[in-house]
Amino acid sequence: MSLIRFALVALVLLFLVPVAVSATLYWLRADGDWRSADRSSAGLLPAAETHPAAIVRIFSARTVSWRGIVATHSWIVIKGAGERRYRRYDYTAWGQPIWIDRFVPDGRWFGNAPETVFAADGPEAEAMLPRIRKAVAEYRYARPGDYVVWPGPNSNTFVAAVMAAVPEMRASLPATAIGKDFPYDGSWIGWTPSGTGIRTNLGGYLGLTLAWVEGLELNLLGGVAGIDLRRPGIKLPAIGRVGI
Repeated sequence: MSLIRFALVALVLLFLVPVAVSATLYWLRADGDWRSADRSSAGLLPAAETHPAAIVRIFSARTVSWRGIVATHSWIVIKGAGERRYRRYDYTAWGQPIWIDRFVPDGRWFGNAPETVFAADGPEAEAMLPRIRKAVAEYRYARPGDYVVWPGPNSNTFVAAVMAAVPEMRASLPATAIGKDFPYDGSWIGWTPSGTGIRTNLGGYLGLTLAWVEGLELNLLGGVAGIDLRRPGIKLPAIGRVGI
């Protein structure tokens, strides 16, 4: 088999087939109007008023409507020690892109239940809060019109930038988090958000990551295929991580 033919076959298997599978699953389960979809709590957080310890969470859920076939939306939730309410940060396409407390902290994203990407509690979480707040306040794409759904900067770019400010999170956004590899700091080569490896990315369109936490990832037009090194598994565009 020629090198070109091999590359085409690999492209189909790694990128197009997973998208087709995800699209089929989407159409099988699609029901109702996304505008009236459930956005209530998914029950992933304790009641803030009865939980005095500090909390940091990164959540991610399939995004709105047909875009959920290939992409997820990520957000950040924090609470300081003794505080009686959560603070949720989203980055969206509407108005001022950084939205604060516009949605239920652990709410379903237009009907789609979130997964917990990262969790910290108590003193560990409290130590992270100043840098999280600073990263949000100084985010470089915070003006109206800065949001770009593809290839970024979008919600996943925003969360990746905050995670990079707190590398001890040692977490990675899902392979379905399109935009996570967009150069949030303006650099096309550098450390991964976890600080455990390096990545290079050409404006979110093409990139390569090699790190202990993020694994080996090939980014093609925002879609990610790769290998999870730390927890053995494979990463597929539109599907996400599949454990071995």
